[in-house]
Amino acid sequence: MKIDLVVFDMAGTTVHDEDSVNRCLRAALAEAGLTVSAAAVNEVMGQPKPEALRLLIDRSPLRDALSTQVETIHADFVARMFRFYQEDPSVREIAGTRQTFARLKQAGIQVALNTGFSRDIVEVLLDRLGWVEQGLVDATVASDEVLRGRPHPDMIQRLMSLVGVATPQRVAKVGDTPVDLLEGHHAGCGMVIGVTQGTHTREQLEPFPHTHLIGTVAELPGLLGL
Repeated sequence: MKIDLVVFDMAGTTVHDEDSVNRCLRAALAEAGLTVSAAAVNEVMGQPKPEALRLLIDRSPLRDALSTQVETIHADFVARMFRFYQEDPSVREIAGTRQTFARLKQAGIQVALNTGFSRDIVEVLLDRLGWVEQGLVDATVASDEVLRGRPHPDMIQRLMSLVGVATPQRVAKVGDTPVDLLEGHHAGCGMVIGVTQGTHTREQLEPFPHTHLIGTVAELPGLLGL
């Protein structure tokens, strides 16, 4: 079946950021007195960040002490991400992303972005990368703009509504985390594509529902026969 819309994740899938999400989450938790491993953060990567923080806190010995501080810790995380995305020279698009977006658009396929970030962080990234202004992205949705974030299908469903695609089988979801794949699966997407050179390896993504696994988004046009 023809694909009319591709929904891409941001950090780790289309945005190269030196694993800053993981580092900033750990730093915000450490500021509150909780040390967690990078592996533990990877287990909740892709989810709405307040929910990711709740899960990490709930699994820790400091659950009772920190359970009421999620909003404060999240605000710290957001401030760290703002600074990083505005200033750090390592922030850039994943190689081939712009060309992939352009090729999809040329083929009449709409391009959308969704993310576990809140809208304020999304805007900082979009301002820096310029994809919307250049006409490469048709719609974006952040996790705080829907009732439920990943792995629920709400963001994909909202994007479908925004761009006028009614059939989920004509949507492809592309992301680098297990919850990206689960989101696409729960939305009934015709293609659910894992990217193996982001936060998770092929071996880590393999157990989760998908139709394809590729190295980077640069391989997507070839996969779609474009």
